[in-house]
Amino acid sequence: MIKHNYQNTLNYAKEQDHKDPLRDFKEQFHTPISANGEPQLYFCGNSLGLQPKLTKAYLEEELNDWATLGVEGHFEAKNPWMPYHELLTEKMAKIVGAKPIEVVMMNTLTVNLHLMMVSFYRPTSKKFKIIIEKDAFPSDKYAVESQIKAHNYNPEETLILWEPRPGEELCRFEDLETIMQQHGDEVALLLIGSTNYYTGQSFPIKKITTLGHQYNAKVGIDLAHGAGNIQPNLHDNGPDFAVWCSYKYLNSGPGSVGGCFVHERHANNNSLKRYAGWWGHDKKTRFNMRYDFTPIEGAEGWQLSNPPILSMAAIRASLDVFDLAGFKNIREKSVKLTGYLEYLLKDLEGEKIEIITPRNANERGCQLSIKLKNADKSLFDKLMKAGVITDWREPNVIRLAPAPLYNSFEDVYKMVQILKNLLA
Repeated sequence: MIKHNYQNTLNYAKEQDHKDPLRDFKEQFHTPISANGEPQLYFCGNSLGLQPKLTKAYLEEELNDWATLGVEGHFEAKNPWMPYHELLTEKMAKIVGAKPIEVVMMNTLTVNLHLMMVSFYRPTSKKFKIIIEKDAFPSDKYAVESQIKAHNYNPEETLILWEPRPGEELCRFEDLETIMQQHGDEVALLLIGSTNYYTGQSFPIKKITTLGHQYNAKVGIDLAHGAGNIQPNLHDNGPDFAVWCSYKYLNSGPGSVGGCFVHERHANNNSLKRYAGWWGHDKKTRFNMRYDFTPIEGAEGWQLSNPPILSMAAIRASLDVFDLAGFKNIREKSVKLTGYLEYLLKDLEGEKIEIITPRNANERGCQLSIKLKNADKSLFDKLMKAGVITDWREPNVIRLAPAPLYNSFEDVYKMVQILKNLLA
């Protein structure tokens, strides 16, 4: 791992921004303004990413085509709506490390998770259990429990939780290995969040996939906090499926359309059970209406309905920014920027706060989670009043996410100075 000679000075932060090859991308995003007229210090891209300035123009283009073309926009718009979702596929595939045939933007995250479990959670009397991490995002747990119940199993007996050891905050891979040694013959699905929403811990997708497949279990990855943040290399790492949202690090707007990955080895497996809809039907005969369902090859075959163009226009705007920046460059800056945040926070750690995110840059994305010791939400509230936008998670964690496309080293320095003054 590269060592950086960080310095706790404003001049150093400004120097790093001057050297930053991505420095101009900050100006491609709208930054909310505080009551005092100053731009907010926005560290909440792990909850909702900032709006790219391209977004308005992309949306207006589709609104204008709708106004002037009506239904003909499906074929005559500048970017025809019929195949519009295909405009997103290649750039999205680069970000998650997949082949275009393995990726589709559709629905929202938990809907996609349910659709994937229809196909990849096929319990039998002997192999029916599901493993998730204990502190998975609640929607994952709710979805998994409802799928278990739909198959007439009891979640208390069927759901296994991979959890940290007593007194620890992070999950250990060797403990997951132990769980599989004990239950592997009964496990039908490992469903793991690539990057934990609470601690910021990023899990080893390749090792998890290999472990699951060793016991003939299917493996799914929730990239809600991974897509646009880490590089999951989905094709090479080989999980059976993955799902993600696009409104966090991918900056597509509140509640925007999610994404789905189905590994190429399943591309033509028509024996997989699935919930079907007409947009997943063979494109050559989709509009003939009278044909029995024939799925499109690859991830597109899991589509249900024609896509929401306005939402996808916002995604296209953000993906164009990502493509221009290059995801390798984004990730490199992210490692350095979050490392600087960690370096500055170390001086503040002690009786009041503790970083619970892994210190190894390979085991986290851009988020650092700080646990408040013997404190309540008041520190978070004071940060908000000071124009620092972070994220509070019960019972005692503030999440800080310096997004490399629109956060600077100076942002990080100023935020930590404000935090230092509040702690004092």
